[in-house]
Amino acid sequence: MNSYNINKGIGRTVEFRGLKAQYLFIFAGGLLGTLIFVMILYMAGVSNYVCLFLGAGGASLIVWQTFSLNKKYGEHGLMKVGARKRHPRYIICRKPVRRYLKFTPKPKAV
Repeated sequence: MNSYNINKGIGRTVEFRGLKAQYLFIFAGGLLGTLIFVMILYMAGVSNYVCLFLGAGGASLIVWQTFSLNKKYGEHGLMKVGARKRHPRYIICRKPVRRYLKFTPKPKAV
């Protein structure tokens, strides 16, 4: 009879060296964007040292920012901050109060 290992990580978020959830996508996308940016500069004829400096500086900035966001907001905190920005602070009601108090009967279904 065969024995199978049980995957005990079902339902848990993906984690890589402390980075969780959406921070992995930010990390990978940022590094990929930096790589493409440096490649474009190199093909345009910019000096090798300038490309190297901008690539290393951009990559280190992305790594630092991603890990600091992960530490500050946690796994779901960045999504909560984005949702808070889209949520209105207060509701403005410009209709007169008597309009809400007026009774309008519903039409009867035939």
